[in-house]
Amino acid sequence: MTEFRQELRISTAGLERGMFVSELDRPWLGSGFAFEGVMVETDDDLRRLQVMCKHVVVDIARGKSPSPQFVVFDDDDSLSAPAAPPPASHGPVRSILSRVFGNEVAAAEKAQETLEAGVRDVIDGLRTGGKLDAEKLRVGVDTMLDSITRNPMALPWVMEMRRKGDYVYQHGIACSIWAAAFGRHLGLERDDLRDLALGALLCDVGKVRMPDGLLSKPGPLDAEDLRLVRAHVEESRRILADTPGLSPVVHQVVDCHHERHDGSGYPHGLAGSAIPMYARIAGLVDSYDAMVSQRPYAASRSPHEAVMELYQTRDRLFQAELVEQFIRTCGVYPTGTLVELTDGSVGVVMSVNTLKRLRPSVMLLLGADKSPLAEFRLIDLAEVTTDADGEPLNVRGGLPAGAYGIDRAALFLD
Repeated sequence: MTEFRQELRISTAGLERGMFVSELDRPWLGSGFAFEGVMVETDDDLRRLQVMCKHVVVDIARGKSPSPQFVVFDDDDSLSAPAAPPPASHGPVRSILSRVFGNEVAAAEKAQETLEAGVRDVIDGLRTGGKLDAEKLRVGVDTMLDSITRNPMALPWVMEMRRKGDYVYQHGIACSIWAAAFGRHLGLERDDLRDLALGALLCDVGKVRMPDGLLSKPGPLDAEDLRLVRAHVEESRRILADTPGLSPVVHQVVDCHHERHDGSGYPHGLAGSAIPMYARIAGLVDSYDAMVSQRPYAASRSPHEAVMELYQTRDRLFQAELVEQFIRTCGVYPTGTLVELTDGSVGVVMSVNTLKRLRPSVMLLLGADKSPLAEFRLIDLAEVTTDADGEPLNVRGGLPAGAYGIDRAALFLD
């Protein structure tokens, strides 16, 4: 397997000897270092970089990894100051969507609506004592797979833009979509994709029978709460056992998606290859989506932070090869992520560049002064490398949902 290349932007306070610096926050010219990067070998190298730079980019595939506390995900400025929604109409936005996704956005929206309608019917039925209607879910899953087969990134983008509401509904839908996109990237056949997507959709179905208020309880969960939450796996198994027509793969995914590579998961404490492959995939996307979701008992992270967390846990919680391939699927800055560029402008990631994962296509929403742009603008960072002043233009970092008052759902799809 090709070695995974990973670059992280860090504060120079976290620089150490043995790190490879691939980018400065100033031009290389006049820095005294070679343009192709520098291995920090001496205390003198360290002091020079710390004097001339506030931040640098380090390549952890070529040198020592930094402590996570020094990784910079966003700027130090406040991100919560509300900004008026950019006054762009759906016309210009739809034009940009057509340039990026072709004709697939409308079909992706319909696929999401079909999948969500099926999930709501099924979960509402379970909450009132009914049985799981797997056929309703298969219709939505097949519609979703049709969209992802045509364009693997349109539906994940739509899903991220519409992310709001009941966590139980939205989490299952997001896991199913990301699992399908990931499985397609891995080359799975249609029947296998359907089983994987259906299993991911049902991973947490047992939570519909958790005690009232448990999942909406604010603040950290205590030991008894955690025991009850973990019991959702057994409840999910009971629901599936009472549902005819589900494949063994779906049962495996639901049963084992909380197992972890190092054996620290539950309910069986399986490790490594003992965990069924599709359960490993589902466990990874389940963890990713939980981190980016807003939950009463845990703050959400930006998609970029969640990706970095997965990477930090490779070969501990998750198989390294799967983590690396998932990041190839979704990008270091996943589709739908709000990002700030080095010139101060803010936008949403539209598509991932598979060869230059740190340089996605971005639809700009706010200017450098954080004021709304009169018209949205698409910029491909794989092609545009400098800003208006001729300075290097890069992604400064990922932003959490709602940064600068941006409501993605209201802006694009409502």
